[in-house]
Amino acid sequence: MKILLVEDDELLAESLAELLDDAGYRTDIAPDIKTATTLATVECYALVILDLGLPDGAGLTLLANWRKAKWPLPILILTARDSWMDKVEGLRVGADDYMTKPFHEEELLARLQALLRRRMDTFSDLLEINGIRLDEARQQYSLDHQEWQSLTSTEFRLLRYLMRHPDRIHSKRHLLDQLYALEQDAAAPNLVEVYIGRLRHRLGRERIVTRRGEGYVLVSA
Repeated sequence: MKILLVEDDELLAESLAELLDDAGYRTDIAPDIKTATTLATVECYALVILDLGLPDGAGLTLLANWRKAKWPLPILILTARDSWMDKVEGLRVGADDYMTKPFHEEELLARLQALLRRRMDTFSDLLEINGIRLDEARQQYSLDHQEWQSLTSTEFRLLRYLMRHPDRIHSKRHLLDQLYALEQDAAAPNLVEVYIGRLRHRLGRERIVTRRGEGYVLVSA
């Protein structure tokens, strides 16, 4: 699951990306409005973290343009502007949540998870599909209500994405984009095959099927 971080402070952006990586997300960093606009057009994100003070314009203008274009993704404003008027304006323009700097890392992660749950119309960190239960907080899974087992970080990211988008065909390239951020070295497409194989070994081949020439599908029943 990928997050777009619009933040021009390089040190803060890198620190946030590391925090999100440890939490099982992949983060693309946009230091300005121009980059953010381009990435939002060509990449697939689950959520946006948006600073308001950007070098080439106002973050609120970018937010307003996205909402005017009916861009539906959850957007969390993360800014040093802490007056109640700034908060009201940000929410009125279209933000789903508003946090001020400095912030507590645990609170930021909790707010992100709440926004994602709201988007998926669920109120739990537990995903359940076709006998698979996935605990997003602990990054563990259970099969047919048996004991909980741990996943590697990449296995967790892949399984969570498939479970949030069941019964859809996902190409290798698309899944690869969800597993790795843009600034990372490009991974070979066959790496997806490796991790799909690992998940099939854990879950059973019947739960993740191959559509020849198209990609993979996690079936919901």
